[in-house]
This record gives sequence, structure tokens and C-alpha cells, in this order.
Amino acid sequence: MWRFLICLMPTLALAQVEQGAPNADFAPAFEGQTRAPSVGPSVISVEVFASGFDFPWGIAPLPDGRFLVSERGGEMHIVGADGARLGEVSGVPDVAARNQGGLLDVAVSPDFETDGVVYWTYAKPVDGGSALAAGRGVFVDGALTQAADIFVQTPAINSNKHFGSRVVAARGGVWITAGDRGNAELAQNGETTVGKVMWVEDGGTPAIWSTGHRNIQGAILRDGDLWTVEHGPRGGDELNRPEFGANYGWPVVSYGINYSGSDVGEGIAVADGYEQPVYYWDPVIAPGGMAAYPDDGPYRDWRGDLFVASLFPGGVVRLKIEGGRVIGEERLLADIGRVRDVEVLENGDLLVLPDVRGGDILRVTPVQ
Repeated sequence: MWRFLICLMPTLALAQVEQGAPNADFAPAFEGQTRAPSVGPSVISVEVFASGFDFPWGIAPLPDGRFLVSERGGEMHIVGADGARLGEVSGVPDVAARNQGGLLDVAVSPDFETDGVVYWTYAKPVDGGSALAAGRGVFVDGALTQAADIFVQTPAINSNKHFGSRVVAARGGVWITAGDRGNAELAQNGETTVGKVMWVEDGGTPAIWSTGHRNIQGAILRDGDLWTVEHGPRGGDELNRPEFGANYGWPVVSYGINYSGSDVGEGIAVADGYEQPVYYWDPVIAPGGMAAYPDDGPYRDWRGDLFVASLFPGGVVRLKIEGGRVIGEERLLADIGRVRDVEVLENGDLLVLPDVRGGDILRVTPVQ
């Protein structure tokens, strides 16, 4: 494994990122909705931050500089500010670690210093198959105490794919992204929590926030708004800003096609009553987690940008945002393969979690 590199990506003004021919022939609904101009190049240094993780899924910084890192197989680890592995967290529930299921995201309360609350999502083994679930516990001396589920997706489904899932903690509650579990039609069924974004108020019951989602694997708060990225089928990965009560169309409208090459639904990308994505990709980037760079971050060129992990073709996708729209795109770390999550540190560095067995968490530093 390499230990250090400088990455300088060539670009031409207003040229598009090189990404290949689209799978579908849909025209975007508005200018800049796809294939935004290339921005950059970013000059970065990359080094190993921590080693020896098996398919890490999520990372959550703690106020004291340590991190919690979840692995899909069912373990959660404590990592020091210097990258040292400090032990395994106890109290994690049993998970259905099969195919895309397992221990998924981890997040901490905005008031962690006073309440010690940790949230996580996971594939929960239940009668009839498995269900996406979200748990809440209090982190004490390396253990999750008072652990309890705050959300269990219904119905249970005998499927090991499309769980989502991210948990985004805010004051007053959390958002949970729940995939369609491979049952696309359920994403439009308001009697289920399949293919939905859920809001769970502190001490309350889950409520549907938005519908019509396929498989959201990235979600963050940016300037107080929820932003998500989700997998399309063959083409049609989406960046959205889900609003309460809105319907994002899956599987009625999509900018992709089925893996077989057939149309999704009636083969349309726009229809009344369904929201348009802020941005879409065709071909896909297979998005993982995402992070927002602060507007006052130390690296001026990245201020306000979004960073999205890519499982295919891999690396990290940087999106330049202005006025709620994507105005530029850059591909970083294209040679490292599948990336599951990305986190912005207080000093402006990124931590990148490759989706591999026995892999390294990488620290990415912009070169000023």
C-alpha cells in the first residue's frame, strides 16, 4: 500500500469531467443538472491515517478528537486522533451481515459532550428476513449503554440489498435514509417505510419525511438543509435536497434504465408531482457517504463544496455548489478503488474510508 502521493488532475475551462457515454438519452430538465463543467485541479497530499479495517461503513468524530468507525461485519471501533486503534465498542446489537447488510452508519448527537448519545443503522435479523433499523445508545467507557431501536423498517423483507442507509443527527431528532430493499414499487407505498427518508423526533415515533427513493447511501446537513445522494439503476444516480412531504419519483421517473437495458417504468424522467434531482450522473458514480466543506474552511477553493464517496468507478467526487445548484465537478483519488465514506475534519483535511478488507483509512490534505 502506498503511503503518500501528490495528485494533480488536469482540466480545461468549461470542459466536462471525463466519464464515458450515458446509458440513457434523457435530456436534463434544466441547465447544469448533469455533467457540470470540470473544476480544479486540486493539489492534495494523501497519507495513511489508520490501518486494518474490514469494509468500514461510517465514521463519526467525537469532541475529544477520537472517532467511532463502523464495519459492515458488525464491529464498531474507537480510533484515536493520531489514528491509533483504541479498542472495540461493546454493546453493538447483532446484525444480519449478508451481502449489502450489516452494521452501517454511525453518528453522534450534536450535544454529545453532555448527553453522550450515539446513533447507528444496521440490518436487523427479524422473522421473515431482515429490516433496516436505527439504534440509539449512550457511549460510556467504550460501551453503548441503554441501547434501543428507534426505528425498524416495515415490512420485513427477505432481501440483502438496498438498505441505504445513513443517520443524520440534528437538535431535536434524526433523519434516517431507508432504501427500497430491491422492491421498487414499495417506494411509492405510503403504508411502508421502504424507500423513504424518515424523521425521528427525540423520544418520538418515526414519521415519513420524503418518499420515492431507491437507495440513499449518503446524507448530510449543509447550511441547515438535508442533502442526500442515492443509487440509480444503470445511470440515474441522484443528488437531492429532500423536502418534507415531497416525492422523488422512484420508480415512476428516473434518469437511468434497468440493468437489462429496458425502461424504468414508462421510460420517463419528468412527470407532474415528482421532484427533480438537483443533479444526476449517467453513467453512475455509485455514491457512498458524503460530507460538506465549511463555508469558512481553511482551504478557500473547497469552501461550500460537497464531497461524495464513489464505489464505482471509485474515489471521491467533489461538487462545487452555488445557489443550491452544482456548477462544477472534480474527480479525486481515482486510482484507489471503492470508497464508502468521507469525513471533513476541523482542520480542513478529509478522512476517506475505502470499501475493502484489511484496508487503510486515508487522510487527504489540500496543498495550499
